[in-house]
Amino acid sequence: MTATAVRPGHRAAGKRGALARALLGAEDDPRWSRPALWAVLAVAFVLYAWALSGNANEYYAAAILSGTRSWKAFFFGAIDAGSFITVDKPPLALWVMGLSARIFGYGTWSMLLPQAFAGVAAVGLVHSAVRRAFAASPGSRPAGGHLAALIAAVVMTLTPITVAINRDNNPDTVLVLLLVLSAWFCLEALRTGRLGPLLLAAFFVGLGFNAKMLQAYLVVPAFALAYLVCAGVPWLKRVGHLLAAGVVLVVSSAWWMVVTDLWPEDSRPYIGGSTDNTVRDLVIGYNGLGRVFGQGRGGGGGGFGGEPGAGRLFNDILAGQISWLLPFCVVTLAFAILPRVRRLHADGGPAAAAWLVWGGWLVVHYAVFSFSSGTFHPYYTTALAPAVAALAGTGFVVMWQAYRRSRAWAWVLPLAVALTGGWSFVVLRRTPDWLPWLPWVVLGASLVAVVVLVLARVRARVTARFAAVALAAAVVAGLAGPAAYAVTPLQSPINGTNPTAGPSSGRTGLGGPGGTPGRMPGDGQLPGGGNQPGDGQLADSADQPGDGQLPDSADQPGGDPQNGRTAAGGRGSGRSGLMGRGGPGGGVSDAMAAYLVAHQGSATWLVAVGSAQQASGLILSTGKPVIAMGGFTGSDPAMTVDRLRSLVSSGQLRYVMPGSGGGPGRGNSEVTSWVQQNCTAVDGQDGLYDCAA
Repeated sequence: MTATAVRPGHRAAGKRGALARALLGAEDDPRWSRPALWAVLAVAFVLYAWALSGNANEYYAAAILSGTRSWKAFFFGAIDAGSFITVDKPPLALWVMGLSARIFGYGTWSMLLPQAFAGVAAVGLVHSAVRRAFAASPGSRPAGGHLAALIAAVVMTLTPITVAINRDNNPDTVLVLLLVLSAWFCLEALRTGRLGPLLLAAFFVGLGFNAKMLQAYLVVPAFALAYLVCAGVPWLKRVGHLLAAGVVLVVSSAWWMVVTDLWPEDSRPYIGGSTDNTVRDLVIGYNGLGRVFGQGRGGGGGGFGGEPGAGRLFNDILAGQISWLLPFCVVTLAFAILPRVRRLHADGGPAAAAWLVWGGWLVVHYAVFSFSSGTFHPYYTTALAPAVAALAGTGFVVMWQAYRRSRAWAWVLPLAVALTGGWSFVVLRRTPDWLPWLPWVVLGASLVAVVVLVLARVRARVTARFAAVALAAAVVAGLAGPAAYAVTPLQSPINGTNPTAGPSSGRTGLGGPGGTPGRMPGDGQLPGGGNQPGDGQLADSADQPGDGQLPDSADQPGGDPQNGRTAAGGRGSGRSGLMGRGGPGGGVSDAMAAYLVAHQGSATWLVAVGSAQQASGLILSTGKPVIAMGGFTGSDPAMTVDRLRSLVSSGQLRYVMPGSGGGPGRGNSEVTSWVQQNCTAVDGQDGLYDCAA
């Protein structure tokens, strides 16, 4: 064998063990590559995990707590341990957080640390996917792939909305991780020509479906197109592989839906968000076409993410969350793809496919997010972050190489930097009282980068000093704005229902940017800490004989064995400092919460209320199962007169607040009428009825 020369900046081959490779990378990697990655991952973990106490959406937090008390509630994703109604999403993300809570005890940290780790893992996978795809490009230099991957990891880490959502318990964090895993395996299938990775890509998209339903499928067109055009196998085999992947996708997507819909309705919870108590309806309606065409019962999207249209992602609400590098990505895609449209396969297959995978991901998400007429929250845009990061990293390196090698294409990088810096200046100036000096720093850095790049090409001499100045200025121009936004969630608890980063732009919507944050009852303390009831913590059931344990299924038909410690008292959802609003509606006073706990007796549920907002607050403060008759929006037809009569006659339910939270009082007048006619109003507790009196 002939000796292989060691490139400058690389270590000699054959001298690293497994641990050294994990810490420092492969022998032929640049010395700086792996340590730089570890540094970025450490920064990501700090951004996602620092000072988590107080964050979280009460709606999902209540379901996670309930899942620690009942395996039935855990499997179905019920908001209450008695399993009356589920949350309006599949439960996979809840399972991840719920298992952590079961192992370590329920609390803010046990619930949210898995989210932080998922966010960090997504950053690492984006780095790996970009590096491996770049290395597959004909004639590429190893250092270029490592630099592109590092830039992508930094961009992913500092995306403001990603920082906000990774500090929360919404399912989007798990969804993004699963979709990045899918992209990684799709690119691996294109690189190796093997079927196995493609099937794994389909499998992970299916898991994403069980985190957030049809949103997971937005990556499928890009992956399928990339494989169909660029796979290194014959055409007939490509079609066969895609069909096989489709089968895996269907099975991995539908198994929970099929099991749940086939389960007898009288022994499982109502499917929250559906109109007919089926997951199928939830997929098609509330979490499917309703989100796109405005048919969902949750209302339109204008109140959260702005009005639909091509400029939605650039409006006052969303621009600071995700749009910083979108102009750069547009230039990147135009530069990378248009000259190659007729020769994608000839350009090396896997390398060209990466442009289609990430570019298609970006384009499809942009189109759907921009023009959807249904409910649209700013944090949905975190799904754009992997594509933006990959395109920014790869695009910067490719345009830099073109700048160095070709006069014809030397103008592309200065143009991209100018557009990016200019747009960052516009976004930052929308909040002139917040860091008023930063827009001018970004504008100055942009001008320096563009002038240096132009002058260097005019002089036909790109020296190391010129390059260092230009690159440093370009980094400031592109990342100073998002970095400043990204650190704001660390300074105070985020709004659990609608987490965002950065300053308020004045256009908040309901719970939008600048909304009031909340905190975990007990400031992140685990339940059962031995504190006195009423202090916002879940008290030890041993201190409250007879009313600390949730009822056993053997004594309560339709229930599950309940275990763990619950509260004998606590603050209702009218208390100050909520973990985060779970839905629209009013509150339950501390006095009423204490009254309900003291008088629950042997009933399975503490009370039945109109919507999940009140139910989740009571569940978290008391540890007791609470029925949310109208689900998240308060309009689910989950409670009927016959069902209510059965629950009351069997002793499973005693107290009802029929008009609370805008639920059955708004959408089910028959239930309200029955309660008013057959139950007794409780003196001193406004709106509360005792149906056992």
